[in-house]
Amino acid sequence: MKIDWAAIGSVFGVSLVFTVGLVAVFTLGVNGLVRREKAAAQGGSAALAVTGAYVCFAACAAAVGYGIYLIMAKA
Repeated sequence: MKIDWAAIGSVFGVSLVFTVGLVAVFTLGVNGLVRREKAAAQGGSAALAVTGAYVCFAACAAAVGYGIYLIMAKA
């Protein structure tokens, strides 16, 4: 049995990049919700921050859903 170390390294690198990216997008979403709370405390509106947060959370959900689809399609 021969192990293809280059393929394992490639899979590791791609999964690491996508994981860090997904965490960053989720963090941006949480940051948008925090800005909404700060704006509400100051009596302002943060509609753009809330919209951005929802877009970030939708992107995270889409990425997770696509990952599940890829896993199930190969089964």
